Amino acid sequence: MRSTTAALTLTVSATLLLIGAGLAIPAGAAPPVTATPALAAAPDIAIANVQAHLTQLGTIATSNGGNRRSGTAGYTASVAYIKGKLQAAGYTVAEQTCTSCTYRANNLIADWPGGPSDQITMFGAHLDSVSAGPGINDNGSGSATLLENALVLAQQNPTMSRHVRFAWWAGEEQGLQGSAFYANALTTTQRTQIKAYYNFDMVGSKNGGYFINHVTSTAAAPLKAYWDSLGLQPEENTEGAGRSDDYSFERVGIPTSGYAAGASARKTSAQAAKWGGTANSAYDSCYHAACDTTSNISATVLNRAADGVAATIWQTSVSGSTTPPPTTPPPTGCTGAQLLANPGFESGATSWTGTTGAIGQWSSQGQPARTGTYSAWLLGYGSTHTESVSQSVTIPAGCSATLTFYVHVDSAETSTTTAYDKLTVTAGSTTLGTLSNLNKASGYQAKTYSLNAFAGQTVALKFNGTEDSSLQTSFVLDDLAVTVS
Repeated sequence: MRSTTAALTLTVSATLLLIGAGLAIPAGAAPPVTATPALAAAPDIAIANVQAHLTQLGTIATSNGGNRRSGTAGYTASVAYIKGKLQAAGYTVAEQTCTSCTYRANNLIADWPGGPSDQITMFGAHLDSVSAGPGINDNGSGSATLLENALVLAQQNPTMSRHVRFAWWAGEEQGLQGSAFYANALTTTQRTQIKAYYNFDMVGSKNGGYFINHVTSTAAAPLKAYWDSLGLQPEENTEGAGRSDDYSFERVGIPTSGYAAGASARKTSAQAAKWGGTANSAYDSCYHAACDTTSNISATVLNRAADGVAATIWQTSVSGSTTPPPTTPPPTGCTGAQLLANPGFESGATSWTGTTGAIGQWSSQGQPARTGTYSAWLLGYGSTHTESVSQSVTIPAGCSATLTFYVHVDSAETSTTTAYDKLTVTAGSTTLGTLSNLNKASGYQAKTYSLNAFAGQTVALKFNGTEDSSLQTSFVLDDLAVTVS
């Protein structure tokens, strides 16, 4: 999963181009559950096979400088390993060079023959690691899970009700670059053909939890149904919102979901009570570190993710599955890629109201934009001020809607208990959340808020900042989006 500083404490609501072995279950893990899965038609994914793929990725890293960072020999060898397995199984496989990636490298795209070409279910995971280590949980776990599922699908060779595509992404750790390159190159028609994109990033965390992206959405339903059948009570993946490759697809209007087991955030006492593991400890204590090896995996957590992927493939895309995919299409207005105008402020103040002088190019003043050159910089005076930017959007009736944005909170305040300066995010008269000097951190962080309650309404989205009489706090906003599904 792409790095971000985990300082924000606010919990928020969710949101064709053809392009292991010997892993211990951690102490305190939840005992095996014997409930019969609701999607019995799906095959069981052998965890030993997933672990074997992880062992190969670990060996590749060891032989290539200790990591599989995008653009390195370790990454290239990882692509070759997976590509060879898929080609031998009968997949149509293509490599897509990400020419805009920081480290030029290839995405790997694999299509299973069969199913209507205009009805595609897509499954993806990033294949790169950070340079600090081999990246076996982040994200060998997601990559190996998808590889074994792809091989089992080929072995079973069922009749397909949808076309299934798998992808392994380059450059995720540098900012979702490989998946964004792919998604942004899709035509409008190609985007509409992808009925759902499912992302799997860190699905074997040793002290892991059971998290689903957009857990209440239609896309998430088969993932949630499988984990519900095991009594796992999955939760929304708030830690990972906007931080992995599903976000690249969200931003072009494709419904998304996926599994995650957690990164550097800490497991709560309530989560430890229902899932096992250690409370007040990170889900993955080796996140982005050299110790992210084959020892840094929970076989139990990984197995449940792998089987959930199989259940989702069968439910959404295999003819005659136990639970067929929904046949009622969403309302026509639910396919918009982006409802906000000028969402990255690159056209200056166009379409924004309020303190439009806060929108500009601030790199020379130490507040660079996240992408592009423009951003909105609210406050930062060190004296009493109020500033805001606002834009009205119309949420189509019957649609699910999500507000996402990136914010850099920079503050001279030293208190760890008192919120002196605040940024309040509202939709009409409803407060979605509040950030303050207590949330200061280096770099931009992603935030996600549900706008489902405003379907069928035109609502003003407002970012309102208030600063007290001393010590500055700056709130810098960039890359906003309102997407519907």
